[in-house]
Amino acid sequence: METLRDILDAAARGVFPPPDGGTTVVPQHAHRDAGVLSFTAHSVVFTDEDPAWVYETLHRMDCDPLSASMNPRFLSALMERTGRTAETIDAMLVGSPLPGEPPVPLTEIEDQEHPRIRYALRRRDDIRVWAADGGVLVTGRGIAGRLEVSVEVDEARRREGLGRLLVTAARHLADEPVWAQVAPGNARSMRAFQAAGYVPVGAEALLSATARTLRAAQRPQGGRA
Repeated sequence: METLRDILDAAARGVFPPPDGGTTVVPQHAHRDAGVLSFTAHSVVFTDEDPAWVYETLHRMDCDPLSASMNPRFLSALMERTGRTAETIDAMLVGSPLPGEPPVPLTEIEDQEHPRIRYALRRRDDIRVWAADGGVLVTGRGIAGRLEVSVEVDEARRREGLGRLLVTAARHLADEPVWAQVAPGNARSMRAFQAAGYVPVGAEALLSATARTLRAAQRPQGGRA
């Protein structure tokens, strides 16, 4: 059976689900992350809910089937069904690893209490953070264990190209594809990632576990906790 990671690995190579207007439902890779990926004329819903419920709910959407999985009504139904929350629909970009040294000097931060590390651990695993003069680069394992990157640039250093250098640096530090999730309205970030060679491959809506769903996942099986 094809897994979510299989689909993402193929997309990183430029091999996408068939543009047939269909939807593929696959299990979650981990309890933390559920959601929807939208490729050209094909969607992937990753959830541990009954696939029959997903298909039935999509069928009831009074909208273009090509956009049904990203329709706010479907996403709202999926959030209500799973007890999860969502922030935004992001563009999904990927960059291949690059040889050589990063184009900007970096110093790795190993203090696990650093605010940026503590924030990132809520969304990803295996977090690594590097400081640069005027910015921060963060990598970690996100959806289906893929390697994801995010950056922050100090306000005083914006419009100097530092964001582009930092996301380029992530490709030099990696030995596998590097993924990014960018809000489409964040034109500055979109331009930085594309200038650094990241390629848009689709869109994603990530549904995050709430405190209630996390408690339910941690509850011992076979009896009440």
